[in-house]
Formats: sequence, C-alpha cells, structure tokens
Amino acid sequence: MIPVCRVDQIEVEGGVAALVEGAAVAIFRTHDGNVFAMSNWDPFSQASVLARGIVGTRGGVPFVASPMHKQAFDLRTGQCLDDAEVRVQTYDVRVDDGLVLIGSPQETP
Repeated sequence: MIPVCRVDQIEVEGGVAALVEGAAVAIFRTHDGNVFAMSNWDPFSQASVLARGIVGTRGGVPFVASPMHKQAFDLRTGQCLDDAEVRVQTYDVRVDDGLVLIGSPQETP
C-alpha cells in the first residue's frame, strides 16, 4: 500500500486527489470517519474531477456527486446511483496511525 496523506488533511465530507502509481485517485472522508478511494475520472464529463465533488448519503449509501453533471457514485463500490451501467474504479484504502494508504484497484463485482 502507498501512503498518500494524513487523514486529517482530508476535510470531513470532502475529498483530495493523489497520483497513485500513475492513476489519479480521489480519496474521501465521510462524516462518520470512513475513508474511501476511487478513480478521480468522471466518465460523464470525461474529466478528472471527482475529488472536488459533493459528499453525502442517499438512502444510507455514502456517495460523491460529480461537480460537473451531478451524477452520484457509491463511495464503497464506484457504482453510479443514477445510471446502473456506469461504474468507476475503487481502490483498497486503509488508515494506519493517521496515515491514509492506498492499495490495489478493487475487483468489480
């Protein structure tokens, strides 16, 4: 796993972007203290912007809404909540002694 930042450098309900082994990864921290990582690439706008999205919950599902066209992506799975055919890559993430570590891309279910 690759260290990218300290967890306290990510605002609650916010995100940051990091380059991890050549991939732009968006890392999010939710209000309950969970940390998630997914591709920063928004497939709808075709821009690397998801880290600047709005973090929230919909029906108990933590999500980020793209700052471009507002499609919501489940932070746990990358599944688009507005289009069942679209998903973004998610990454293994762990917080160890306050340090956020990003691992391999998760396999698509």
